[in-house]
Amino acid sequence: MAASLMRRLRVVGVNKWMNAFQNRSIHLSVRALGAFDDDFEKAKNRLNTLKEEPGNDVKLRIYALFKQATNGKCNTQKPGMMDFVGKAKWDAWNSLGDITQDAAKQKYIELVDELAGKEKPETPAESTTATGSKFTTLDVTNDGGVYTIKLNRPNKKNAINFEMYDEWVLALKEAADDKNVVLAVVTGTGDFYCSGNDLGNFMDIPPDGVKAMAEEGGIILERFVSAFIDFPKPLIGVINGPALGVSVTVLGLFDAVYATDKATFHTPFSNLGQSPEGCSSYTFPRLMGAAKASELLLFNKKITAQEAFDRNLVTEVFPDHDFQRSVQTRIQQYAKLPKMSLQKSKFLSREAEREILHQVNKRECEVLVERWQSEECFKAIMNFFSKSSSKL
Repeated sequence: MAASLMRRLRVVGVNKWMNAFQNRSIHLSVRALGAFDDDFEKAKNRLNTLKEEPGNDVKLRIYALFKQATNGKCNTQKPGMMDFVGKAKWDAWNSLGDITQDAAKQKYIELVDELAGKEKPETPAESTTATGSKFTTLDVTNDGGVYTIKLNRPNKKNAINFEMYDEWVLALKEAADDKNVVLAVVTGTGDFYCSGNDLGNFMDIPPDGVKAMAEEGGIILERFVSAFIDFPKPLIGVINGPALGVSVTVLGLFDAVYATDKATFHTPFSNLGQSPEGCSSYTFPRLMGAAKASELLLFNKKITAQEAFDRNLVTEVFPDHDFQRSVQTRIQQYAKLPKMSLQKSKFLSREAEREILHQVNKRECEVLVERWQSEECFKAIMNFFSKSSSKL
């Protein structure tokens, strides 16, 4: 049931998203307004052929330019606060001000050309595991007792959408159930470890669907964090670049965390009108003390890899130029240790707090469900999207 609802709430693909507003009456009344008409029509068609869905800030920019090009300056009433999607689109369109329809067409064409030019040709999957075909947001390998989960949405800075939440839980279960797996590793593709929760998870939700989205989001998050709490084997984080949000908070549930010296750690919850998750309200104060934890969880402080090490969030920091070699050498050494001895030792060191962690996880998710429905959260996320789209 949860997986079905998750797929239903998933951010829609670019083709469906474009059709949703291009098939409206405004699209049917497009007039020949200037020299860019032919290229504008070609750009609309080319947008529907993109293999990768643009980020939501780019979607808003595309929408705004399309409306400005076909209808001129924003001339509709601003939607209510609870119409999150409508308000985001209205703000993006209104931000274009008085630019002409021809100018909007030109910018639309340039943006689509840029998106098409950034797409990379498809390459064979790197995954060597027999279950690799199950995953679309992860690159999963299983070799020599090491089960590696690589977050694989590099164009989105490995942001976690609903699909990745689902697949990450599945990957951890497979690693736990496979008797040949000694330990599991989590890392990221590209130069980002993970940019946290994909704020696109909040998009395409009708005003009357906010409560259902928040409640289902709480179920998804609680299940996700529980997978880390209950993971029975050593779990190692290989932090190859910046980490944000939930990708940082769950690190307190890992058994070792290795970071490149270029990594940063950021949990900007109050900036987004939200609250801590991943059991960080419990693990962070225990790791680093209440005052240091508050800097991260309350006051949005971004810390370096060295600062994360000093606060006991990171086990060891390596120079970036030698990061992968050093960490992989260490992991291969660990994978040769007796696996049952590792599991029994982890059980003894973690079992006393397991029930506490589940209680903390449940309570954090309850608070977040309330936060996601609050006007404060909506305003903060709207402000984030407005700033993102204005930079394009």
